[in-house]
Amino acid sequence: MSDTAAKEPRSFEKTRTSETVLQRITALRAPRKLMGLELSLLIFALAIGIAAVVIIDLTVQGRVTTTLVPGGVLFAICLFALHFAIRRIAPDADPLILPIAAFLNSVGIAMIYRIDLGLGLSGWASTSIRQLVWSSVALIVAIVVLAVVRNHMVLFRYTYLSGLAAVILLLLPMLPVIGQEINGARVWIHIGSFSFQPGEIAKILLAIFFAGYLVQARDSLAMTGKKILGIRFPRARDLGPLFVFWLAAMSVLVFQRDLGTSLLYFGLFLSMLYIATARIGWVILGVGLFLVGGIVASQTLSYVHTRFANWLDPFRDAQGGSYQMVQGLFGMANGGMTGTGLGQGYPEITPLAQSDYIIPSLGEEVGLIGLFVVLAAYLLLVGRGLRIGFAGQDDFGKLLASGLAFAIALQVFIVVGGVTRVIPLTGLTAPFLAAGGSSLVSNWIIIALLVLLSNSVRNRPKLVIRA
Repeated sequence: MSDTAAKEPRSFEKTRTSETVLQRITALRAPRKLMGLELSLLIFALAIGIAAVVIIDLTVQGRVTTTLVPGGVLFAICLFALHFAIRRIAPDADPLILPIAAFLNSVGIAMIYRIDLGLGLSGWASTSIRQLVWSSVALIVAIVVLAVVRNHMVLFRYTYLSGLAAVILLLLPMLPVIGQEINGARVWIHIGSFSFQPGEIAKILLAIFFAGYLVQARDSLAMTGKKILGIRFPRARDLGPLFVFWLAAMSVLVFQRDLGTSLLYFGLFLSMLYIATARIGWVILGVGLFLVGGIVASQTLSYVHTRFANWLDPFRDAQGGSYQMVQGLFGMANGGMTGTGLGQGYPEITPLAQSDYIIPSLGEEVGLIGLFVVLAAYLLLVGRGLRIGFAGQDDFGKLLASGLAFAIALQVFIVVGGVTRVIPLTGLTAPFLAAGGSSLVSNWIIIALLVLLSNSVRNRPKLVIRA
């Protein structure tokens, strides 16, 4: 009996040892599987973009050209370099984030190339070649962010510094020397031949600041207040931050004449405030404040009034102020369900088809079905970002991941809602799709941060098997 009792612990210990070895082997193999999955999806995403360019060439020019080959090779090299950097620095990162962003970026480049052919642009005058160069620059910046940050908690130390930097970036376009007004909005800085939109970087810094601030002030914002009709509203003394950022958003609207950026900044703060406190009262107050501000602006500011008037009745001035909107609506109607086919539509007729109106351009040639695929890619990207936020191991990481995901979601909603007349048209661009170096750099930085955050969520201590 003593022999049996003595054997049982050894048998149990042997079983535990086998399970431990299996867990160790699984932990060691997991990053390799993620790397293989991400690489396969990345190649597939690039193949879609290359196929689209080939189809456009054959349809429009009757032959396959080498116009985009140099820039395309550089873009592919940078993309694979980012992939290997991710697997080196963040081996447990979500393998879907990079391929989704690469797919959207590739489709955007193909569509911009199609518009260039329609406008007769070639060489360095073409937007598609500049888009490839900016995409490569953005990917390099993303690699640098991965290498420098490594751990997202480093950003928490610079909460208020990030907020200060965001304010400085927002004020730069108002300076008399470097500030530049384009299409009625003063959101650009111009130094020599170089133009940049600092507000694109400011939205990332604001997300970092909001996440850090709300982690510190969440208790006072979430625990107190009176109930009205079953909804708990905050105390008057706690409304300070909401009013501050409402005034900041209204300032952007008034002085920089940019309704879309104003809505994006305030919506980002409001969404992160709701995630931090889980109180619907904040959302009701915030939406009410912005609606009041928007209505007052539409009655007192001529450029806002024009946007609202074109939104309510775009055909009242179809050859004037609402010409762009009308052409975009006709283009999407011409595409119908399945589209005219790549290279067989007339997207170049719409002003700014390669930037503000890239969505209607795609809708004309790939149809509603193709747009659903693009929107599904956005939805999946935002869903992965929110999943990272919900599964985060620390409050700062949860808020930051959710805020970055909401920044993409809000921008897509504002852009798609504007061109389809769900909301008044704004000057924002579709992330990764539309032409613009500032937007590409900022959105690839968001991808790098989401990758780091996903690695911290999925990462588990790994034990090395010793001989």
